[in-house]
Amino acid sequence: MLETLTGQSLGVFIGLTLVLAGSAAMSMGQAIAQTWRPLWQIVPYGLLLGAANRFLSYALFEEELLHVTGFLVCSAILIALAFLAYRIARTNKMVAQYPWLYERAGLFAIREHRGS
Repeated sequence: MLETLTGQSLGVFIGLTLVLAGSAAMSMGQAIAQTWRPLWQIVPYGLLLGAANRFLSYALFEEELLHVTGFLVCSAILIALAFLAYRIARTNKMVAQYPWLYERAGLFAIREHRGS
C-alpha cells in the first residue's frame, strides 16, 4: 500500500523521505520563521524539496522518477513538517523577542501577556 502511494519502498521512504528530507524540511521551516518570512514561502520550497527527494530516490535506489502521487504525497509530508517547525520557531521567537506582549499558550500558540 505505501509503495503504491509513494512510489518508494518502506526503507527508502523512512530513510530518505522522513529522516533526510524531513530534517531538511524542518530546518527550512525554522529558517523561514527565524528570518520573519511569510508562511506561504514554505509551499514552493517544499515542492522543490519534494522534487529533490524524488530525484534522489530515483538516482540512488532506482525508484520511479515520474511518480506523480509519490511526489505529491512526499511533498505534502515535507510541507507539513516544515509548517510544524515554522510554528514552533515563530512561537519561540515571538515569546523571546516580545516577552511584555506575548506569553506561550502551548507548543504552537501565543496569547497576549496577562499583566502580573
